[in-house]
Amino acid sequence: MPTAYNEITGRSIERLAALSDGIFAVAMTLLVLDLHVPASEVIHGQGDLWRTLAGAVPQFISYVMSFMTLGIFWNGQQAQLNSFTRSDRHLSWIHIAFLFAVSIMPFSTRLLAGFIAYRSVLIVYWGNILLLGLVLYGSWRYAIRAGLLRENVTRDRQCAVERRILVAQGLYAFGACLCLFNTYVSIGFIILVQPNFALGLRLPYLSEV
Repeated sequence: MPTAYNEITGRSIERLAALSDGIFAVAMTLLVLDLHVPASEVIHGQGDLWRTLAGAVPQFISYVMSFMTLGIFWNGQQAQLNSFTRSDRHLSWIHIAFLFAVSIMPFSTRLLAGFIAYRSVLIVYWGNILLLGLVLYGSWRYAIRAGLLRENVTRDRQCAVERRILVAQGLYAFGACLCLFNTYVSIGFIILVQPNFALGLRLPYLSEV
């Protein structure tokens, strides 16, 4: 019986990880391109320099938040890839969809930096994060159903991965809702909870994540 193409394509975890590392590296590098050194012709003194730097604060805040966000999702994806015994065509395309969401993060970041006081822009930015979380969660659920996990991945570990994604998305959603009051409050909340996921600080209010 002929071998189906779907049975031989998209099976390499190593190739998928390499592609992911490349996309993440490019996306994280593109973020910094929106940070510009003040033009010398408009700087005529220390006061002008400080005023120009103050005007760049929204760009810097957006950069830090997005860089941390991509770092968090890179770690999340790596945790999944390290748990897979192999890939298949469907799982590969799920992760390519995830990388699509990664690749548009520089755009949503630039939009936020340019219109940081607009609620609709913050909702678009959050939508980018939501897409990242949904696809990553879908990847994990598919891998479980398809039997692609390593034997040492226990049920407790499966639940831990799912819980981390769901809790993180819940916090991002709550942070996005805060834009109804003020976009800076919303952004401040998101930045406040990011160290728990990025650095494993185990903040008291998230000790079980």
